[in-house]
Amino acid sequence: ETQLSPMRSLALAALSLLIPAGALRLAPACRSRVVAPRMTDVPASENVAVVLLAGGSGSRMKADRPKQFLELRGKPVLEHSIDLLLGVQQLTALVIVIAEEFRTMDFVAAAAARDSRVQFADPGKERQDSTWNGLEAVPKECTIVAIHDAARPLVTLDAVHTCIADGAEHGAAVLAVPMKATVKEGADGFVTQTLDRSKLWEVQTPQVVRPQLLRDGFAKVRAEGLEVTDDVSIVEQLGAPVKLTMGEYTNLKLTTPEDMVIADQILAGRD
Repeated sequence: ETQLSPMRSLALAALSLLIPAGALRLAPACRSRVVAPRMTDVPASENVAVVLLAGGSGSRMKADRPKQFLELRGKPVLEHSIDLLLGVQQLTALVIVIAEEFRTMDFVAAAAARDSRVQFADPGKERQDSTWNGLEAVPKECTIVAIHDAARPLVTLDAVHTCIADGAEHGAAVLAVPMKATVKEGADGFVTQTLDRSKLWEVQTPQVVRPQLLRDGFAKVRAEGLEVTDDVSIVEQLGAPVKLTMGEYTNLKLTTPEDMVIADQILAGRD
Protein backbone atom coordinates (compact mmCIF):
# COMPACT_ATOMS: atom_id res chain seq x y z
CA GLU A 1 0.00 0.00 0.00
CA THR A 2 1.32 3.42 -0.96
CA GLN A 3 2.58 5.45 1.98
CA LEU A 4 1.71 9.14 1.93
CA SER A 5 3.95 11.79 3.43
CA PRO A 6 2.58 13.59 6.52
CA MET A 7 2.13 16.77 4.44
CA ARG A 8 0.19 14.93 1.71
CA SER A 9 -1.93 13.03 4.23
CA LEU A 10 -2.83 16.31 5.93
CA ALA A 11 -3.63 17.90 2.58
CA LEU A 12 -5.89 15.05 1.50
CA ALA A 13 -7.74 15.23 4.81
CA ALA A 14 -8.18 18.98 4.29
CA LEU A 15 -9.35 18.36 0.72
CA SER A 16 -12.08 16.02 1.94
CA LEU A 17 -13.33 18.77 4.26
CA LEU A 18 -13.00 21.48 1.62
CA ILE A 19 -15.34 19.93 -0.92
CA PRO A 20 -18.96 19.15 0.02
CA ALA A 21 -19.94 15.52 0.53
CA GLY A 22 -20.73 13.80 -2.76
CA ALA A 23 -18.70 16.26 -4.81
CA LEU A 24 -15.40 14.44 -4.35
CA ARG A 25 -14.41 10.97 -5.49
CA LEU A 26 -11.01 9.82 -4.20
CA ALA A 27 -9.13 7.14 -6.12
CA PRO A 28 -5.43 6.06 -6.09
CA ALA A 29 -4.61 9.21 -8.05
CA CYS A 30 -6.95 11.25 -5.81
CA ARG A 31 -9.14 12.32 -8.70
CA SER A 32 -11.82 14.87 -7.86
CA ARG A 33 -15.18 15.38 -9.46
CA VAL A 34 -16.53 18.76 -8.50
CA VAL A 35 -20.04 19.99 -9.09
CA ALA A 36 -19.71 23.00 -11.37
CA PRO A 37 -21.72 26.21 -11.14
CA ARG A 38 -24.30 26.91 -13.82
CA MET A 39 -22.79 27.48 -17.25
CA THR A 40 -23.50 30.86 -18.83
CA ASP A 41 -21.89 32.48 -21.86
CA VAL A 42 -20.56 36.03 -21.78
CA PRO A 43 -22.89 38.28 -23.82
CA ALA A 44 -21.47 38.88 -27.30
CA SER A 45 -21.97 42.64 -26.87
CA GLU A 46 -19.38 42.83 -24.06
CA ASN A 47 -15.70 43.72 -24.40
CA VAL A 48 -14.04 42.02 -21.45
CA ALA A 49 -10.87 43.06 -19.66
CA VAL A 50 -9.28 40.86 -17.01
CA VAL A 51 -6.98 42.45 -14.43
CA LEU A 52 -4.72 39.72 -13.04
CA LEU A 53 -3.16 40.74 -9.73
CA ALA A 54 0.31 39.17 -9.50
CA GLY A 55 2.24 41.58 -7.32
CA GLY A 56 1.99 39.85 -3.93
CA SER A 57 5.00 38.67 -1.96
CA GLY A 58 3.39 35.53 -0.51
CA SER A 59 5.26 35.70 2.81
CA ARG A 60 3.04 33.06 4.47
CA MET A 61 4.14 30.51 1.87
CA LYS A 62 7.66 30.63 3.40
CA ALA A 63 9.22 30.03 -0.02
CA ASP A 64 12.28 31.46 -1.76
CA ARG A 65 10.14 33.41 -4.25
CA PRO A 66 6.67 34.93 -4.52
CA LYS A 67 3.97 32.25 -4.53
CA GLN A 68 2.78 33.11 -8.04
CA PHE A 69 6.11 31.80 -9.34
CA LEU A 70 6.09 28.51 -7.44
CA GLU A 71 5.74 25.43 -9.63
CA LEU A 72 2.40 23.64 -9.69
CA ARG A 73 2.20 20.49 -11.79
CA GLY A 74 5.10 21.46 -14.00
CA LYS A 75 4.56 25.17 -14.49
CA PRO A 76 4.38 28.35 -12.40
CA VAL A 77 1.15 29.21 -10.62
CA LEU A 78 0.90 32.47 -12.57
CA GLU A 79 1.24 30.63 -15.88
CA HIS A 80 -1.79 28.50 -14.99
CA SER A 81 -3.82 31.69 -14.47
CA ILE A 82 -2.55 33.34 -17.66
CA ASP A 83 -3.29 30.30 -19.82
CA LEU A 84 -6.80 29.97 -18.40
CA LEU A 85 -7.75 33.64 -18.61
CA LEU A 86 -6.61 34.02 -22.21
CA GLY A 87 -9.49 31.65 -22.98
CA VAL A 88 -12.15 33.97 -21.53
CA GLN A 89 -14.97 34.72 -23.95
CA GLN A 90 -15.06 38.22 -25.50
CA LEU A 91 -11.62 39.00 -24.02
CA THR A 92 -10.13 42.28 -25.24
CA ALA A 93 -7.29 42.69 -22.74
CA LEU A 94 -5.50 40.72 -20.04
CA VAL A 95 -3.73 43.25 -17.82
CA ILE A 96 -1.14 41.55 -15.62
CA VAL A 97 -0.29 43.66 -12.58
CA ILE A 98 3.28 42.60 -11.95
CA ALA A 99 6.61 44.22 -11.06
CA GLU A 100 8.73 45.11 -14.08
CA GLU A 101 11.56 42.83 -12.97
CA PHE A 102 9.33 39.77 -13.44
CA ARG A 103 8.00 40.68 -16.89
CA THR A 104 11.12 39.24 -18.52
CA MET A 105 10.54 35.77 -17.06
CA ASP A 106 10.30 33.31 -19.95
CA PHE A 107 6.64 32.36 -19.60
CA VAL A 108 5.50 35.96 -18.94
CA ALA A 109 7.45 37.39 -21.88
CA ALA A 110 6.26 34.54 -24.11
CA ALA A 111 2.61 35.22 -23.28
CA ALA A 112 3.02 38.90 -24.17
CA ALA A 113 4.89 38.05 -27.38
CA ARG A 114 2.31 35.58 -28.69
CA ASP A 115 -0.85 37.45 -27.68
CA SER A 116 -1.28 41.19 -28.18
CA ARG A 117 -4.09 41.25 -25.61
CA VAL A 118 -1.53 40.80 -22.82
CA GLN A 119 -0.59 44.12 -21.19
CA PHE A 120 1.14 45.11 -17.97
CA ALA A 121 0.60 47.47 -15.04
CA ASP A 122 2.66 48.19 -11.94
CA PRO A 123 1.62 46.81 -8.55
CA GLY A 124 0.75 49.28 -5.80
CA LYS A 125 1.43 49.38 -2.09
CA GLU A 126 -2.00 47.91 -1.23
CA ARG A 127 -4.37 45.66 -3.15
CA GLN A 128 -6.69 48.52 -4.05
CA ASP A 129 -3.71 50.45 -5.46
CA SER A 130 -2.83 47.49 -7.68
CA THR A 131 -6.45 47.21 -8.79
CA TRP A 132 -6.49 50.91 -9.67
CA ASN A 133 -3.27 50.63 -11.68
CA GLY A 134 -4.72 47.68 -13.56
CA LEU A 135 -7.97 49.54 -14.19
CA GLU A 136 -6.04 52.50 -15.59
CA ALA A 137 -4.39 50.17 -18.13
CA VAL A 138 -7.71 48.74 -19.33
CA PRO A 139 -8.54 49.86 -22.91
CA LYS A 140 -11.36 52.39 -23.13
CA GLU A 141 -13.48 50.12 -25.32
CA CYS A 142 -13.80 47.53 -22.56
CA THR A 143 -17.28 47.39 -21.07
CA ILE A 144 -16.67 45.03 -18.14
CA VAL A 145 -13.65 44.29 -15.94
CA ALA A 146 -12.93 41.05 -14.08
CA ILE A 147 -10.31 41.31 -11.32
CA HIS A 148 -8.61 38.04 -10.40
CA ASP A 149 -5.89 36.96 -7.97
CA ALA A 150 -2.99 35.11 -9.57
CA ALA A 151 -2.92 32.97 -6.42
CA ARG A 152 -6.25 31.39 -7.45
CA PRO A 153 -5.15 29.21 -10.40
CA LEU A 154 -7.91 26.62 -9.86
CA VAL A 155 -10.84 28.75 -10.99
CA THR A 156 -12.69 27.31 -13.98
CA LEU A 157 -13.70 29.09 -17.17
CA ASP A 158 -17.34 28.16 -16.54
CA ALA A 159 -17.22 30.00 -13.21
CA VAL A 160 -15.44 33.00 -14.74
CA HIS A 161 -17.94 33.27 -17.60
CA THR A 162 -20.93 33.01 -15.27
CA CYS A 163 -19.54 35.72 -13.00
CA ILE A 164 -18.87 38.01 -15.97
CA ALA A 165 -22.39 37.43 -17.26
CA ASP A 166 -23.81 38.29 -13.83
CA GLY A 167 -21.64 41.40 -13.67
CA ALA A 168 -22.86 42.47 -17.10
CA GLU A 169 -26.48 42.05 -15.99
CA HIS A 170 -26.25 43.64 -12.54
CA GLY A 171 -23.26 46.01 -12.80
CA ALA A 172 -21.12 44.05 -10.34
CA ALA A 173 -20.72 40.41 -9.33
CA VAL A 174 -18.37 38.28 -7.27
CA LEU A 175 -17.68 34.56 -7.16
CA ALA A 176 -18.54 33.20 -3.73
CA VAL A 177 -19.46 30.01 -1.90
CA PRO A 178 -21.72 29.55 1.13
CA MET A 179 -19.78 29.53 4.40
CA LYS A 180 -19.47 26.03 5.86
CA ALA A 181 -17.71 26.82 9.12
CA THR A 182 -19.37 28.31 12.18
CA VAL A 183 -18.12 31.88 12.67
CA LYS A 184 -18.06 33.68 16.00
CA GLU A 185 -17.29 37.26 16.97
CA GLY A 186 -15.03 37.75 19.94
CA ALA A 187 -13.53 40.39 22.21
CA ASP A 188 -10.80 40.09 24.84
CA GLY A 189 -10.46 36.38 24.17
CA PHE A 190 -14.15 35.53 24.68
CA VAL A 191 -17.06 34.86 22.33
CA THR A 192 -19.47 37.77 22.03
CA GLN A 193 -21.87 36.25 19.51
CA THR A 194 -22.31 33.52 16.91
CA LEU A 195 -23.05 34.77 13.41
CA ASP A 196 -25.88 33.32 11.32
CA ARG A 197 -23.98 31.05 8.93
CA SER A 198 -26.94 30.84 6.54
CA LYS A 199 -26.32 34.47 5.56
CA LEU A 200 -22.53 34.25 5.19
CA TRP A 201 -20.62 33.76 1.94
CA GLU A 202 -16.89 33.26 1.43
CA VAL A 203 -15.85 35.63 -1.33
CA GLN A 204 -13.41 34.59 -4.07
CA THR A 205 -12.21 36.04 -7.35
CA PRO A 206 -12.81 37.04 -10.05
CA GLN A 207 -14.76 40.08 -8.96
CA VAL A 208 -16.51 41.72 -11.90
CA VAL A 209 -17.50 45.37 -12.23
CA ARG A 210 -18.46 47.90 -14.88
CA PRO A 211 -15.35 50.11 -15.31
CA GLN A 212 -17.08 53.42 -14.61
CA LEU A 213 -18.82 52.01 -11.54
CA LEU A 214 -15.45 50.93 -10.17
CA ARG A 215 -13.94 54.36 -10.91
CA ASP A 216 -16.85 56.05 -9.13
CA GLY A 217 -16.29 53.75 -6.16
CA PHE A 218 -12.60 54.58 -6.04
CA ALA A 219 -13.43 58.29 -6.08
CA LYS A 220 -15.72 57.90 -3.05
CA VAL A 221 -13.26 55.72 -1.14
CA ARG A 222 -10.45 58.22 -1.67
CA ALA A 223 -12.54 61.28 -0.94
CA GLU A 224 -13.81 59.87 2.36
CA GLY A 225 -10.72 57.86 3.36
CA LEU A 226 -12.72 54.64 3.58
CA GLU A 227 -11.24 51.22 4.35
CA VAL A 228 -12.05 48.44 1.86
CA THR A 229 -10.96 44.81 1.85
CA ASP A 230 -11.64 43.74 -1.72
CA ASP A 231 -12.70 45.08 -5.10
CA VAL A 232 -16.48 44.86 -4.81
CA SER A 233 -16.26 46.48 -1.37
CA ILE A 234 -15.39 49.62 -3.31
CA VAL A 235 -18.66 49.31 -5.23
CA GLU A 236 -20.59 48.56 -2.03
CA GLN A 237 -19.59 52.00 -0.74
CA LEU A 238 -21.77 53.49 -3.49
CA GLY A 239 -24.77 51.48 -2.34
CA ALA A 240 -24.78 49.64 -5.67
CA PRO A 241 -25.92 46.00 -5.77
CA VAL A 242 -23.32 43.23 -6.07
CA LYS A 243 -24.52 39.86 -7.36
CA LEU A 244 -23.27 36.74 -5.55
CA THR A 245 -22.31 34.22 -8.24
CA MET A 246 -22.13 30.64 -7.00
CA GLY A 247 -18.52 29.50 -7.26
CA GLU A 248 -16.67 26.28 -6.45
CA TYR A 249 -15.01 25.27 -3.19
CA THR A 250 -11.97 24.18 -5.19
CA ASN A 251 -11.21 27.79 -6.17
CA LEU A 252 -8.56 28.01 -3.47
CA LYS A 253 -6.33 30.95 -2.76
CA LEU A 254 -2.82 29.51 -2.42
CA THR A 255 -1.47 30.86 0.85
CA THR A 256 0.40 28.09 2.69
CA PRO A 257 2.50 25.06 1.63
CA GLU A 258 -0.46 22.81 2.43
CA ASP A 259 -2.53 24.69 -0.15
CA MET A 260 -0.01 23.78 -2.84
CA VAL A 261 -0.41 20.07 -2.08
CA ILE A 262 -4.20 20.33 -2.18
CA ALA A 263 -4.05 22.28 -5.46
CA ASP A 264 -1.83 19.61 -6.98
CA GLN A 265 -4.40 16.93 -6.13
CA ILE A 266 -7.30 18.97 -7.51
CA LEU A 267 -5.48 19.52 -10.81
CA ALA A 268 -4.56 15.82 -10.92
CA GLY A 269 -8.27 15.05 -10.76
CA ARG A 270 -8.91 17.27 -13.79
CA ASP A 271 -6.25 15.64 -16.00
